[in-house]
Amino acid sequence: MFQLKKNNTTVKTELLAGMTTFLTMVYIVIVNPIILADAGVPFDQVFLATIIATVIGTVWMALFANYPIAIAPGMGLNAYFASVVIGSDGQLDYLTAFSAVFIAGLIFFLLSMTSFREKLIESIPENLKHGITAGIGLFIAFLGLRLSGLVAPHESNIVQLGNLTSPGVLLTLFGLIVTIILMNLNVYGAIFIGMFTTGIVAVFTKQLKFEGFMKMPHLPEGILVWNPIQAMGDVISHGLYGVVFAFLLVTLFDTTGTMIGVAKQAGLMKGKSLPRARHALLADSLAASVGAMVGTSPTSAYVESSSGVAVGGRTGLTTLTVAFLFILAAFFSPVVSAVSGVAAITAPALIIVGSLMISAVKHIDWDTFDEAFPAFLVILTMPLTSSIATGIALGFITYPLLKLTKGQGRQVPLLLYIFAVLFAYQLIFLPH
Repeated sequence: MFQLKKNNTTVKTELLAGMTTFLTMVYIVIVNPIILADAGVPFDQVFLATIIATVIGTVWMALFANYPIAIAPGMGLNAYFASVVIGSDGQLDYLTAFSAVFIAGLIFFLLSMTSFREKLIESIPENLKHGITAGIGLFIAFLGLRLSGLVAPHESNIVQLGNLTSPGVLLTLFGLIVTIILMNLNVYGAIFIGMFTTGIVAVFTKQLKFEGFMKMPHLPEGILVWNPIQAMGDVISHGLYGVVFAFLLVTLFDTTGTMIGVAKQAGLMKGKSLPRARHALLADSLAASVGAMVGTSPTSAYVESSSGVAVGGRTGLTTLTVAFLFILAAFFSPVVSAVSGVAAITAPALIIVGSLMISAVKHIDWDTFDEAFPAFLVILTMPLTSSIATGIALGFITYPLLKLTKGQGRQVPLLLYIFAVLFAYQLIFLPH
């Protein structure tokens, strides 16, 4: 079913890859409810909604696209959702905001049913694709450094080296050293073994504590949004067109960029195209629509999927494993909360995977300025803005601009010009 032999992988490798991806992204089931709680959404509602959206999107990806790329509510989009509600000064409640997410998800789904998103992937220049892969690598490596405390905030320099004597940083360094030694020795499942070992040490050093094990999941408010006509009425009456546009644009390019980056890392791209792209792109648009119905912000392809790919995941069996573990997580929220609260367990994996993905820079044509600079801008801005979509936006704006000034405007696909204008509008006039 998953064509394991064709993809040069085994059941054991896929299961291990699925567990690795799950452990690096499971934090979302705790972090997402905490962020949306600022907008007034009940914690239990978002907790289960996050799992429902993740399972639906990830199972679709596994069964119909056969890719090792997991889907879940996107970081950044949840903060934007909360800011929309909070910034309205009481004029907008979270139910109305979910109507905007629902409409954006439906538009997203309709676009995914066409060849539009496939053509978009094919129209992105090769050097920008390599830049996106490398940028995502730096983005997740910096995320691992920041979450673990190895890199800390600084008033004048923005960031600085963290406190190397703090328990969390010491545990991260331990996990990182163990994992890179295993990687260097080509030990099978090195990243997962490193995470497991770090977790055991975290228990003995009392950094990982369990307060209970099981809790029955439930949706306190049931289904929040289901009627497209009523949802559209909410969007029109509150003038939420900009919100819908922002959700749509950011989700579109967060997912597209992540899929390109992870697919290139896994060797799944066939020239300029991504096989079964339509099925893959339907996964997140379907999850975004369903997620809005039960109470979570838009979904996206998860960059942490690259950790599973680094372990050897190549097919949908990896993502089916991820989905199964998320279903279990619904019943073991105290355990999930405890593990996801120890960044040192997953941070080393993110840092190492980042080092693997940055190798894409060797394929960029650095001798041609109008090809190199947009790719460089993508790589630079993704980690510094903590946004995959913003990095892509700046690359999309500068690429056609440089080609035009060089008299090579006809080499640029029409879609790139359209999105350059849309991104410029979004960056200047809309929150991001």
